Amino acid sequence: MNAVTFRRVTRADFPLLAEWLAHPHVARWWNHETSPEAVERDFGAAVDGTEPSEDFLLLVDGVRAGLIQRSRLADYPEELEAFAELTEVPDGTVIVDYFIGAEQQTGHGLGTAMIAALIERTWTDLPGTPAVLVAVVAANRNSWRALERAGLRRVAEGAMEPDNPVDDPLHFVYRVDRP
Repeated sequence: MNAVTFRRVTRADFPLLAEWLAHPHVARWWNHETSPEAVERDFGAAVDGTEPSEDFLLLVDGVRAGLIQRSRLADYPEELEAFAELTEVPDGTVIVDYFIGAEQQTGHGLGTAMIAALIERTWTDLPGTPAVLVAVVAANRNSWRALERAGLRRVAEGAMEPDNPVDDPLHFVYRVDRP
């Protein structure tokens, strides 16, 4: 595996994010608007530090390859409630969401490496974090398999609002606890 690192998203990355979000393998699950205004609306506040989430670019040997977001679940009360309806949520829990940008980079373990590396970094960056939770729509087998390979375990399943309205609400919830 090549060197996997992260850096915070900047506005200079917005055109690439828009391009990635438009790729069918990303758009299928993220269902995101890709206009410059929409990308600014959805990522600009995190870049400015006025949104509590952290958006990171995955770099593979220095080349931008994906996006991973990290948030404290307590900062998003509606999401906290949705998780809490399905599983125990310890105070200080973090959630992540992610995608690999270029389709040719999927299927080679990069998603697993990205998830595992950011979780490992979370234990250092956010020492009060007891656990990381991830909800994934049940139909997104590639995503939940990457979580399993990264060491997360399925702890719940149930209805949550899907990102894409074409999806069934059934989600799997994965968890890893601080070692």
